[in-house]
Amino acid sequence: MENKLPPGQFETENWPILHQGDVYQFDEETWRFKLFGEVEEEKVLTYQEIMNLPKTVSTVDMHCVTTWSKFATSFEGIRVRDLVDLVMLKEDVKYVMVYGYYNGDPFGYSANMPLEELLGDDALFVYRWKDHKNEWQDITPKHGYPLRLIPPASFYLWKGSKWATGIKFMKEDVPGFWEELGYSMSANPYKEERYR
Repeated sequence: MENKLPPGQFETENWPILHQGDVYQFDEETWRFKLFGEVEEEKVLTYQEIMNLPKTVSTVDMHCVTTWSKFATSFEGIRVRDLVDLVMLKEDVKYVMVYGYYNGDPFGYSANMPLEELLGDDALFVYRWKDHKNEWQDITPKHGYPLRLIPPASFYLWKGSKWATGIKFMKEDVPGFWEELGYSMSANPYKEERYR
């Protein structure tokens, strides 16, 4: 799917900034990342524990529901599957809800996705990026620092929770923040699944 423009999209070399609510101001002392839901035992990680996990670099195409697409941006971060490996999932877990800060609430933003589609090298919780115009740099607070999910190119970018705070493992699919407001549950840009 690399460098294939989905229907209704235009290509940009910039990385536009769009967000809902306040920009989270990172505080390492209070920041935590929680793995919970349908797991045998919940796990809560500090920022340092997250940063001690194995790192991966992946080059991803991004597609925003507001109609821009940016090709071939490289990110460094922690694979979703490496976080999944830290917990024992109960039977029949098929979905996740990825949470992030929204107006001061660590679990105020949420995005639902099928777990299986996040187990490749192209689903990362990222903290650094580069492209053909920019050298490696931390993502900015407005882009989701200190940790932001970048989903595979088979999802619109609203599924990429900024200021990420946790993953809830689920047996059933339930709507997240934008899905409750009428956006697509599956959000595939190649099928132009913008709204329900």
